[in-house]
Amino acid sequence: MLGAFALDQLDDHERTRVLAHLDSCTRCRAELDDIAPLAQPLRQVDPHTLTSTPAPPPGLDDSIVHEIRSQQARTGQVRPRWVVPVVAAALTAIVALPLGYLAAPSPPDQPVEPVVVAIEDRDVEAGAEVIPHTWGMEITLAASGFEADETYRVVVTSDDGRRVSAGEFIGTGDQEMTCNLNSSVLREDAAGFEVRSEAGELVLTSSL
Repeated sequence: MLGAFALDQLDDHERTRVLAHLDSCTRCRAELDDIAPLAQPLRQVDPHTLTSTPAPPPGLDDSIVHEIRSQQARTGQVRPRWVVPVVAAALTAIVALPLGYLAAPSPPDQPVEPVVVAIEDRDVEAGAEVIPHTWGMEITLAASGFEADETYRVVVTSDDGRRVSAGEFIGTGDQEMTCNLNSSVLREDAAGFEVRSEAGELVLTSSL
């Protein structure tokens, strides 16, 4: 909800919830500091001039992660593990907010579609649901058994064979977690999604 908070798109109840959380969460306050500068440029976007869904150039997320890790190697500094997810969140805000929050907020009662997942890693237990939006598709992944502190990447495959990032998350070991991941691929155009480890090993897949 931080993107909507920065753009003043929340109602009073939602805004109060976010403020209450920010009071006790330094991580979200830091993430909001990274997102907030995007608010003013995004307010100047006219959604009616967008003829297609905007997307970052292919490989941009990989190049950002590579640069962060190169700086760590050069300086010997270890940055917090949330740096990469924050970068991913900023990219998502750039791509999704003009269509989602600025164009037309999604209806409050979006249909939730449970989907079957095929799990390749025997240590992982997971279930998933997808939610269609006007700007793309949201994947809710509830799982445990992803190796703690390891980064996992989620990719959506479209009907025409395109592979589009839906973001990354960090494993929490035996602790249960719920991840909300977003892709610019519309639900009707999505053929499936997959989760891979940092080493590129397939962890789970789902056909839609």
